[in-house]
Amino acid sequence: MTDTTDLTPLAEGVECEFMYAYESRAPEPAYTDLGVATTRIGGGVALAMRNDPSGGYWSKALGFGVTEPFTVRVLDRVLDFYREQGVDQAVLQLVPAVLPDGFDAVAAARGLEPGSTWVKLAARAGDVAAARTHLRVAPVPAAEARRWADVLLAGFGMPAGGLTDMLASTVGEPAWRPHAAWDGDEVVAGGNLFLHGESASLNAAATAPGHRGLGAQSALIAARARAAAEAGCRWLFAETGKPTPGTRNPSLDNLRRAGLVPLYERRNWVWRSAP
Repeated sequence: MTDTTDLTPLAEGVECEFMYAYESRAPEPAYTDLGVATTRIGGGVALAMRNDPSGGYWSKALGFGVTEPFTVRVLDRVLDFYREQGVDQAVLQLVPAVLPDGFDAVAAARGLEPGSTWVKLAARAGDVAAARTHLRVAPVPAAEARRWADVLLAGFGMPAGGLTDMLASTVGEPAWRPHAAWDGDEVVAGGNLFLHGESASLNAAATAPGHRGLGAQSALIAARARAAAEAGCRWLFAETGKPTPGTRNPSLDNLRRAGLVPLYERRNWVWRSAP
């Protein structure tokens, strides 16, 4: 591992690009039905989904402060975008180190409220620990794309439909390496992998309730890490929620057990439209 200052731009950059790819390349009619709009502002991206069936997860802005400073002017352009798109709320995912002086007051004046905290993690792609499970773990074939996508959505409490089309469309795309775990012929867990230069990102991992605790996610982390290394990626990144005191986040435990190391914590700032 190099120091976190060197890795932060890569870590933020790959997440920024996989989120942008998910939404900007959603196929029709899902793109229109979901009300997707995307733009690049100030070195980051702002993503809107007016008809988000998940209740707001897919309207978010991130990737700021990597190629240019994150300023109050950039913030106002992002918020203007969300007003123009007519979304009810959006989340700005901001690394503390990029915030301008006096940001708490700036945020409060614009109706931004501090929300949950996420942990960003990293490892060298070739250093991730192997893992075993009796489930079969392999890349997702085209014929299983929709079943895989629905398992992921169900794991996050999101409905099938347009989001199924959006996730399933990554199967077979050059920058993506979707993987699944099967119990016999049944898809019971999955996760995605996005490739971006020397970086790769683990994302969209979920397991069906009846198959949790069987090592599916540890095996999927290891399989996707191998795929990243085989694709020539040097670094593997992931992000997940920081557990509140007295609780645990199994996703964070799995990532750390596999050898990914926390780099930094990042606050989610929540914006809601005026009533």
